[in-house]
Amino acid sequence: MFNRLFRYSSYASSWLVLILLVGIFASLYYYASDAIHQFGFWHFVTDPTWEVGEDDEGGVFGGLIPILGTLLSTAIAMIVAVPLAMGIALFLTEIAHEKLIAPVSVAIELLAAIPSIIYGMWALFFLGPILQHLFGGQSNSLLTAGLVLAIMIIPFMAAITRDAMNTTPAVLKESAYAMGATRFEVVKDVIFPYARRGIIGSVILALGRALGETMAVAFVIGGVFRMPESLTQPTISIPVLLANNFGEAADLELSAMFYLALILFAISFGTISIAKFFFLRKEA
Repeated sequence: MFNRLFRYSSYASSWLVLILLVGIFASLYYYASDAIHQFGFWHFVTDPTWEVGEDDEGGVFGGLIPILGTLLSTAIAMIVAVPLAMGIALFLTEIAHEKLIAPVSVAIELLAAIPSIIYGMWALFFLGPILQHLFGGQSNSLLTAGLVLAIMIIPFMAAITRDAMNTTPAVLKESAYAMGATRFEVVKDVIFPYARRGIIGSVILALGRALGETMAVAFVIGGVFRMPESLTQPTISIPVLLANNFGEAADLELSAMFYLALILFAISFGTISIAKFFFLRKEA
């Protein structure tokens, strides 16, 4: 009886996830249908214009700037965060003294637990002015948004990667050292291949968080509909646009925002699905 109950509850949980996924997509598509019919897909994603009509019913809306802002800030975050997170994980698993492992690990986990709004306030008053002094431009910029995103996802990625690397059996590493392998060769040929699944999983989860992060980015990206001429110029991302303007939007503008939310959903789902498919094909 209990086995049957467990099996049915597992089936129900699995189907519930799929139903929720389809339901989210369907609701976004329903509310975005006016903008989809009005602007189409290609015109919407290539048009940088976002102008509300005088009667609050018309207007011209294009998603190019917030889409680029989302993709570029996420790309900056991943370029910075991935090597740093891998280095931190390697340091904790292979290099750090035993007395350092515990306090550094606790510090990383505490950083991962800090609310995003705290990161945003810190970046607004501290990180942004430093970047402005070093590189010029404005303190609220695409670069500041990308770096604060990187700082947010580094602890998350490093903690998961560290746990994945710790699953490598000691006998494999000792055998490699006994055969004359260097530490670099052990890391490259033993630890990374064995922990590959967990490492890629951490990167995928961090990518999903970076794509959808709102509050920290809203503090420092600028929130303006402007095509950035450089990384030190302000712009806007999809989550920031939705957070700032959703409450005041109506009619076609509201539908356009749902359209952007649908595009963000598709970007996140598509990117993670492609990464998982590529990884699973490699595993096979």
